[in-house]
Amino acid sequence: MADALPPIESGSVDGSNHSYEPITRVSTLELFFDLVFVFAITQLTTVLVADPTGRGLIRLLLMFGVIWWIYGGYVWLSNAVAPNRPVRRLLLLVGMAGFLVIALAIPAAFASSGAMFGFGYLLVTLVHTGLFTQSANTSSVKGIYWVAPFNVTAASLVLVAGLVSGSARYVLWITALALLVSTPFLTRTGLFRIQPAHFVERHGLLVIIVLGESVVAIGFGAAGLPLDTSLAGTAVLALALVAALWWTYFGRDAECAEQSLTAADVQQRPTLALAAFFYAHIPLLLGVIVMAAGIKAVVGHAAERLPAGAAMALAGGVALFLAGDSAFRRALRIGRIRYQAGTAALALGTVPLGLAVSGVVQLAVLVALVVALLVAEQFLDAPRKVIVH
Repeated sequence: MADALPPIESGSVDGSNHSYEPITRVSTLELFFDLVFVFAITQLTTVLVADPTGRGLIRLLLMFGVIWWIYGGYVWLSNAVAPNRPVRRLLLLVGMAGFLVIALAIPAAFASSGAMFGFGYLLVTLVHTGLFTQSANTSSVKGIYWVAPFNVTAASLVLVAGLVSGSARYVLWITALALLVSTPFLTRTGLFRIQPAHFVERHGLLVIIVLGESVVAIGFGAAGLPLDTSLAGTAVLALALVAALWWTYFGRDAECAEQSLTAADVQQRPTLALAAFFYAHIPLLLGVIVMAAGIKAVVGHAAERLPAGAAMALAGGVALFLAGDSAFRRALRIGRIRYQAGTAALALGTVPLGLAVSGVVQLAVLVALVVALLVAEQFLDAPRKVIVH
């Protein structure tokens, strides 16, 4: 994706004298960092598999929300401060260590590991703030000074939540997440400067890695079972579903997203980036997490009727992914969403199949629906045009 545009020249990005470091490719250290984040995603899937109830879903949403916010902060960080110096690399590795502590604490974050989760989160937040102040662009540095107090306050609330029990813990978690989600509306995020090629590529690579979590779920579901044609067929069918969702995002959306972000005014890019890559990617990534839990249940018990939680996870995960991709397209004005909206609704309608017939039948119908979506978009939709904002 980054190769589609010429390298960004250093110097002004907004008609001012505020310079920045030209960053056009995602570094290997950033990908290394993402692996730890994806481990956290794997842990969240485990939480939902272990507790497929309303309580488990609430915990997953709270943890995902705060983790996704600070991970997004690191994407913005690497977009402004290249990890090309030893001190910066060491600090990023410290941030990775904090994310690792967070991931390890996830299964018991609302019990015995709450304090460790909070400690890891506060460490990650402080490293993020410190590194961001090293940006060569003074406008971005002013931006982080606006955002940092909200980040540190939210991290402190999560830490305190790990030290208390009962309903107070949930109140603190909800307050922290609400503070983070409202931060863009309370601060001057327009001060940040976005370099589109790197920004879009980083999120695209993340989506690929997170989709890999669903492939891992296939392996977990098949673990310990004899490999016969039924198991192999179900596993391939599950992979086909993941591949079809990959196609919906990377078929045209990713390339068009970079073009749209590049065409936008530099002061409007942060708003577009928040809408398309933070808020819209929440249901998209949550969809992968939820779908992975359903896939794990189906692969191990393909011919059996699914429990309600597993059937809902399989269908709901696909619907969430498509809803997120629709919001992504709408935010950047890069394509129609009518077929996606219809397919998401039809996906939810497959739940009775899993409950009354079998998991593999529900899985097969979901694959057929997403493939039909791809065919419809390929042959019935006009080519997309990038709209200049």
